Amino acid sequence: MKATYVELSNYEVAFAAALIIINGLISLSLRLGLERMLFLGALRTIVQLVLVGFVLKWVFDVQQWYIVVAVMLVMTTIAAIAAVRRTGLVYPGVYLDSMLSICASCWIVSAFALLTVMRQVTPWYDPQYAIPLLGMILGNTLNGIALGLNQLGEELSSRRDRVETLLSLGATRWEAGREPVRQAIRTGMIPIINSMMVVGIVSLPGMMTGQLIAGVDPGQAVKYQIVIMFLIASGTAMGTVGVVLLGFRRLFNSRHQFCYSKLQRR
Repeated sequence: MKATYVELSNYEVAFAAALIIINGLISLSLRLGLERMLFLGALRTIVQLVLVGFVLKWVFDVQQWYIVVAVMLVMTTIAAIAAVRRTGLVYPGVYLDSMLSICASCWIVSAFALLTVMRQVTPWYDPQYAIPLLGMILGNTLNGIALGLNQLGEELSSRRDRVETLLSLGATRWEAGREPVRQAIRTGMIPIINSMMVVGIVSLPGMMTGQLIAGVDPGQAVKYQIVIMFLIASGTAMGTVGVVLLGFRRLFNSRHQFCYSKLQRR
């Protein structure tokens, strides 16, 4: 199968942008109040992707390991911050917990993929593979961490009386906080599990779609997507479990006390 793709002109991209204008007009006619957010979202999409395109072109041309790692570190840091900003309840040290969890999970899974699953990739830091791979894992792990953190705070807040009652009756911090922790991890994992249930039947994922449009053999595109889905699921699970357990340790001290005062609503 010959790998070809249709190059888009600026005019053709503008045609797609016209759809956002239609959405804005609908918002105005129905008085939804979303037109400003749509405009800002479209503007940020254009600016961010154009800048990323220039940066990636330079990184692909240079192909130096330290530049690739630096770009990946920036991506990871932004993802960790974004995850916390999506949560309603925070506590001191939450940014560090998010950073540790997202680094440990996404970098370990990406390293496994590049050094084991895709060992034909040489060098290992080839930006064509390393940066997009980490980006896909980061994007989904970010969602899992954000949902897990938010659910942990909400569960502990709504179950405060029960948790403190259990502690006063002699329960350990794990016995008192076990159910909120489990619920938080389940919540963080639900989106990726749902995606795995319907992938290929209801929706074609972004990577597979991009490869098909670029002219890659469908069989190879399917194999790549299977690998990516498993990597994303693993990264999301590790990241969600990690951040929820780190949050649990910060909110319950070694004397088995629930430090409710640390929880702050945005």
